[in-house]
Amino acid sequence: MKNLVELIARSLVDSPDEVVVTQTEQENAIVIELHVAPDDMGKVIGKQGRIAKAIRTVVRAASTGEQKRVIVEIR
Repeated sequence: MKNLVELIARSLVDSPDEVVVTQTEQENAIVIELHVAPDDMGKVIGKQGRIAKAIRTVVRAASTGEQKRVIVEIR
């Protein structure tokens, strides 16, 4: 999941070197945190949050085999 989020984010932003993705596992969830440059935050979130919602939807669809819920946080 981490690689998927990183691939999507790097293709969206102007500064792909500043994209940092971390993954932590909790009891019932996998939390993926996406950090981008402040100038690229709007490109990752999109108008009315549409791109962020699309990223979360793709990750949710890719994680159907996981027993845990996957949460994507954009910071």
